[in-house]
Amino acid sequence: MVAENFPPALAAVLVHEGGYSNHPSDPGGPTMKGVIKRVYDDYRRSKGLPVRDVREITDAELQEIYKRRYWDLVRGDRLPAGLDYVVFDGAVNSGPAQATKWLQRALGLPADGVLGPSTLAAVDAIQDVDAIVADVQARRLTMLKSLRTWSVFGNGWGRRVAEVRELGLAIASGSVNLPLPTKTASGKAYVSSARKAPPKAIGDALAGGGVVSTTISTATDAMTPLADKSALAGTVLTVLMVLGAIALVGGVVYRMWAKSKADALADALDLNPPQLGTAANDNPAEPAEAVA
Repeated sequence: MVAENFPPALAAVLVHEGGYSNHPSDPGGPTMKGVIKRVYDDYRRSKGLPVRDVREITDAELQEIYKRRYWDLVRGDRLPAGLDYVVFDGAVNSGPAQATKWLQRALGLPADGVLGPSTLAAVDAIQDVDAIVADVQARRLTMLKSLRTWSVFGNGWGRRVAEVRELGLAIASGSVNLPLPTKTASGKAYVSSARKAPPKAIGDALAGGGVVSTTISTATDAMTPLADKSALAGTVLTVLMVLGAIALVGGVVYRMWAKSKADALADALDLNPPQLGTAANDNPAEPAEAVA
């Protein structure tokens, strides 16, 4: 819970981030030591300097970007040892807002993604840092598995989450024999890369009032007067009635399944808005930085 924790935390993060990468599936684009080009360009412009290749980033620039745009936004100096590193690493890979949401949910708070007084008060009341570290990493892994890019970066992400959890717990316990992180080839993990929820239109089309249901119902009405006059018409009517029942049941079942999937996805991505009436956090971070 001190500023001195930033250098070793950054050193561990940089091991996972590696050097230069520009994977076509990485939403971060060109990245050097975990700093994406967009962030580096913003930083250079804020200093009145011309933009340049992210591979030319200096160590001083790297240190300042990580401190100002990630560590400070997740209030690393105010978090318990071990938890500070865990939240910081999550911020680097998925953005400070997302990492803050994992922490807030682990603390039982509405997840608004802004680490302010309400969250800090809950942090100060933590009795079991290990449990919070484990919960944050579990939520992080669940979110990562909901991304389209999991099939590309999943192995690296999974290993990184496990190693960050292990190191975070070791730091929290005061261990002098800290496990060493390993380089993991992984891209940025943003909510914008999330899988889409199943479309509701299919269930609507099948269930009562939908296109398929209405079409079958119309055909059934047309065949009903002919059923007593023709065996073929009677057979067709029976088939239509069966199809109508299947469509109705299928539509209802699909709707239930789609809602379950959508709810699970929203939960994994922390998309559910904070409850009304809860105290809002007020960390005075710039919005653009809070989501970078």
